[in-house]
This record gives sequence, C-alpha cells and structure tokens, in this order.
Amino acid sequence: MLDESDISNLSLVDLFNMEVKAQVVVLNDCLLALETKSDPKQELAALMRAAHCIKGAARIVQIEPAVNLAHVMEDCFVAAQAQTVTLTGDRLDVLLQGVDMLLHIADAVAANPNLELSTDVSITSVVNAIANILVSEATPGNQETISAPVQVLTSKEAPSISQNRAVRMSTDNLNRLMGLAGESLVEANWLEPFANSLLKLKANQGELSNMLEKLQDLLGNELLNRQIKENLTAIRQKANECCQMTSDRQNELELFSQRSANLAQRLYQEVIATRMCSFSDGGQGFPRMVRDLAKQLGKQVNLEILGKSTLVDRDILERLEAPLTHILRNAIAHGIELPQERLAVGKSEAGIIRIEVAHRAGMLFITVSDDGRGIDIEFLRQAVISKQLTNPEMATQLTEAELMEFLFLPGFSTTHTVTEISGRGVGLDIAHSTVREVGGTLRAVSVPGKGMTFYLQLPLTLSVTRTLLVEIAGEPYAFGLTRIEQVVILSRSNIALSENRPFFLINNQPVELILASQVLELPSPAVNIESLSVIVISDRFNRYGLVVDRFLGEHSLVVRPLDSRLGKVPNISAAALMDDGSPVLIVDVEDLVRSIVKVFSSGQLSQVNQSAYQVVSKTYKRVLVVDDSITVREMERKLLENNGYKVEVAVNGMDGWNAVRSGNYHLVVTDIDMPRMNGFELTSLIKTHAKLKQTPVIIVSYKDREEDRLQGLEAGADYYLTKSSFHDDTLLKAAIDLIGEA
Repeated sequence: MLDESDISNLSLVDLFNMEVKAQVVVLNDCLLALETKSDPKQELAALMRAAHCIKGAARIVQIEPAVNLAHVMEDCFVAAQAQTVTLTGDRLDVLLQGVDMLLHIADAVAANPNLELSTDVSITSVVNAIANILVSEATPGNQETISAPVQVLTSKEAPSISQNRAVRMSTDNLNRLMGLAGESLVEANWLEPFANSLLKLKANQGELSNMLEKLQDLLGNELLNRQIKENLTAIRQKANECCQMTSDRQNELELFSQRSANLAQRLYQEVIATRMCSFSDGGQGFPRMVRDLAKQLGKQVNLEILGKSTLVDRDILERLEAPLTHILRNAIAHGIELPQERLAVGKSEAGIIRIEVAHRAGMLFITVSDDGRGIDIEFLRQAVISKQLTNPEMATQLTEAELMEFLFLPGFSTTHTVTEISGRGVGLDIAHSTVREVGGTLRAVSVPGKGMTFYLQLPLTLSVTRTLLVEIAGEPYAFGLTRIEQVVILSRSNIALSENRPFFLINNQPVELILASQVLELPSPAVNIESLSVIVISDRFNRYGLVVDRFLGEHSLVVRPLDSRLGKVPNISAAALMDDGSPVLIVDVEDLVRSIVKVFSSGQLSQVNQSAYQVVSKTYKRVLVVDDSITVREMERKLLENNGYKVEVAVNGMDGWNAVRSGNYHLVVTDIDMPRMNGFELTSLIKTHAKLKQTPVIIVSYKDREEDRLQGLEAGADYYLTKSSFHDDTLLKAAIDLIGEA
C-alpha cells in the first residue's frame, strides 16, 4: 500500500484506479486457477472479496457502470460458492471479459474523470452476459436476484494485509540516493588504509623504543652525567606511552572502520533493494495471455513459472515484459502442437511452457522452454538460403548455434502464413534487441520434436554491474561481464595475418584482432611483449579480439550516468567509482563494435605484432607463510624461495593478519592451530575483506580429517594440504596453480 503521506496527494479517482488494478490481479489469477482446481474454495472466496472491493470503491466515486459490473460478478461468485452455478470454461471466458472491462473502465475514468459511461453498450453487454450465467442455472422457483450477502470473514479467510509500505519516489531522486550510497561505500573504504598506516606507525614507534633501550644500555656502561640517564629514561617512558596510545587508537579506529563499512554496506544494500521487486510483479499478465492465445488457436497450454519470488531490477523487469511476451507468443503459435497432433506423437494433449527465473554467479538467468515441436535445423538452413541470407556453400558450414542466430534477424520468420499472432518475423528480433539494450544476452536451443528453449542472461540490476576491469593506455576501463564472450592470454606466435589483418583461432574459427587503444583513439604504449591480453566481444555474426594492456580483475561497480550535457560519449555508456574513489569509465560494447567496424573499413588498422607496449619490469611474487612452528616455517620458506618466490613469515594468526593487511602479497600459506588466531579465522578474515578477498590462501595442516578439510574450504581456502604431502612438492604445485611460477 502507499504511505499515508502519498495517499493525501491522490484523488479519489486515482485511488479507484489503483484499487481496480490491484484487485484485477487477484481476479485473473483466481479465475485461471478455477480451470485446474477441483476444490477452489479459497479462490472463490478471494474472487468474491475482490469483486466486492471494486464495487465499494466504484460506489464511492459514483461510477455506476463499474458498480453494476462488479455487483453481478460478485453475485456469480457467491452462487458458485453455494454450488448453484458451475463455472465452466465458456463462463470463465465471460467473467474474464468482465475483468478486462473493469480495467478498461478504471483507465478511461483516470484519463477523463468526467467521462460518461452509463450509455456504453459494450459494458451493458458484458453485464448482461454475466447475469445470464446466473439465470441459465436458476430453477423456476428460484429466479430472484441474488444479492450480495453481508460479508463476515473468519480469521482463516481474512485477507492478509501486507506489511510492506511503499512510497512514491522519482527516478532522479532514486538515482541520486543510489549515487550517495555508492559514495558512502567508497568513503568508508578510505578508513581502512588509514588504519593500516597506524599499524606501520606503531611498528616504527616500537623500533624507536628498542633503539632507545639499546642506547640506554650502552650509556649504562660508562660513567656519564646522571642527568643524561634520567633524560633518556624519561624519553623512553614517553615513547612507550606514545606506542601504547597509538595502539589503543589504532584498535578503536579499526573497530570504527568495521562499523562504518558495515553501515555503508547495509545502506547500499537497502538502496539496491528499493529498485528490486519479485519477478511475479512483472509477469502477472503472462498466465492470462497464454490461456487466451492458446484458446484462440485451439490449443491446450499450461504455463509454469518457477522462481516467481526472484528479485529483479524494476527497470529490467519493465523492459523484459515485451521480449518475454514475444517468446511466449512464439512458443504457442509455432512450438506447441494442436492436441490431436500431440496425441499422435505420444505427447499429452496439453503442452507445457515453463519459465524459470534464478540468480546464479551474480547474474539473472531466465529460461523459457516448451515441449512442442522445436525447429528442424535442416529446414532452418533451407529457410536461410531461400531468403538469400547466405549462399548454399556457406550455409552447409554453419553450426547449429550459428543457424539459430538467424531467428533473431529483423523480418526473419519460418512460417509462410501471416496472421495477427505470427508470421511477420518481428517478435524475436524485438526480444533480442531489448535484451541487448539492458546488457544481456539471448540464445536459443532446439531439439526437434522435443521443444525449444530460450536462455536469457541479464545483469541483476542496472544500478550495479559486474565488470571486468582492464587497463588501456594506462587508464582503467570496465567491460560488463555479460557482454564478454571470452578472455584470452594470447601468445604472439598464435597470431596470423590475412590480407594484412591480424587474427587468431578459437575453436578453429578466426577472430580478428584490434588494439583497444586505436579504437578508443588513445596513445599506444612503447615496447613489445610476448603475450597479449585479449577480450573477445561480438555482434550477431562477427567476433573481435580487443587487445588491452592488461587485466585488472572483476569488480562490482555502482553505475553513475554521465552528465547529460556531454551528449552521447562515443564508446562509453556510463561511469563508476572504484573502492579508492578513483573514477572508471564503463564501455558501451555495442557502440565499440560499431567503432571497430569503422576502423576495419578505413584500412588504417595498426598491426598488433608491431604494437608498442610498456615493458613490465621484473617483479617477484610475494608469499606470506604463517605458522607457529619454526621448523615448518623454515621448510616452507626455503621450498618457495628456492623456486624464485619472495617469502615473508608470521609467527601466529594475528601477526599474519596484521602483515597481510599492511603488505601486498600474491599468496598466503597458513597453518590451522596457532595462538591468538587460528588458520580458519585468518582465512575467513582475508576472504571477507573488500581488498584482500582475491588473495589466494593455502591451508597446510597435520589434520587430514574430512571435516577439517571441509571447514577450511568453507572458510574460503583455495587449497587444503596436509603436511605429510611435502615430499612430492604438493605445496609448490599448488602455488604455481594459484599464482603462476615465480
């Protein structure tokens, strides 16, 4: 429901319109349920209440046609409850027409409050049709008008009142709030390096205290002025006080930093939640649409929706309605067979269309499948040839996945009959375009005779996007993960030339290479290196390998729109802030592909093999070994150092935690049983830390029980090794697997 502060700003007509739309959802869902349920007591009670609510609201705003229509529908539901009327399929059609008419009345009155509806023949016709349902089954001695009873609902029947309260907010306000939440998250992260700097200050003060102690010991061996000794004692005492004060303040700051980061994260999550709603909110009309269209075509179709409560960004959900509608209509018109055809091939009379919605790996996945006839791949191949979209020689070489892509072309259709429902070849094209616009992908898979499946992969929200961060010309750029086909570390020896254009092969298919710096019109770096970092992106039929300086890792970014005064910035869709507050640009992949095509067509392509890249100076990979046993520490240190790694050690878990926060390690190797903090706790702290969570952790322990191994892996460890396995260099192999050779 709306908050009281917003209700006061709405007219009675607006409230009536909202009431009708809310109750129409109940009416549609429950009427459809009557077709399949054998004992629909709850549905009939809900239908009666919904019609009664609309009748009462219509009386308040004095819309008599709506009062009459809702009243006769309520009478019909009461009669069905009393089992004096049976609501068959045809009668449900009439009642569904009544639902549509109520919605039409609400929208018409909202658009024009002074509209006169009392003479509307179509409304009268629907009212009479519903009234005939009552008359047709009434006995001669019982044909009086059925009036609505006084409604007394038991606690079991009483409708539940939602505890969620909604408020109206403009998109601009919500976007500004989103931006502030993202900035608060960035600002909270500033405290952490500040706290780490206090750790270093604390260490320096400890060294100063030790130096003063040594100096005092040296002076104690000589007969010097007593006053010097007293001054040194006072200085040492003051240094100790400073060290203690720094330690106390550092601990307090660390606690504050944790609370601040937690608070900022909670604020951020709550703001994200304001943009989310359940999938069922946007899919309310699908069951009715499927039922009506199937009936129109003489087919029987059951729609199943799994994951109705899955949360989806409201903007994405609104844009998904049209693509999903097109896919569903396509499934009913082209996929599901007529009942007699299904029976002839051993299927049930009623076809099944299933929508599955789920979150996986930080993405939204929607699968729409049917158990219809599917698409014959060879028939599709011939359709592509007949429409002259490719020549017969090329068509024979196309894979099944490549052929399915033709279904998404504008104007492409496999049916020869054009109707109001299908045959124009516009539905799947619109679906594909819309999904791409929101940063998603759409692909189709068919099993002839078994059915068709459409896979939609989308970002969870348009406000936060999961990206791959790369460096181009010394600056960071972000690519949405959904728009990347593959990332490759490519050896120069694998690059070939064709007509002076460099390419490499993926699954025996050529992928042309181009420098990202050239496409973005940025300066190129300076010296050759032997391997290239490549992002593979594509349009519908062509794939391109975009050569970047290096990969910087995956990051979730809060999307910030660019200032509208800039207009459309070529190749850039939005901006974001990194954890340290530095800005990063988010690449518009669709625009970038168009720019790549322009560069290729210009003939001014820079040669990748002659490109200049910054020389990476030799650096050592740093490893932190944490173990309270000096023997084990030294054994692990020597093993790793002998193989080229730079190794530092810590004597317990707390010492290791302080070291890993103040250092920059590529890998942490830790024991389990240690004083002050065990290995499980250390691993968990590292893996839940915003900046350290990408650091690989290897647990090495004498414990070889399965429960210990599972506990280590659940804490986030990348490897769990037993100390008995050192004889075969298992630790070294694990280190190479995680961070490469030194």
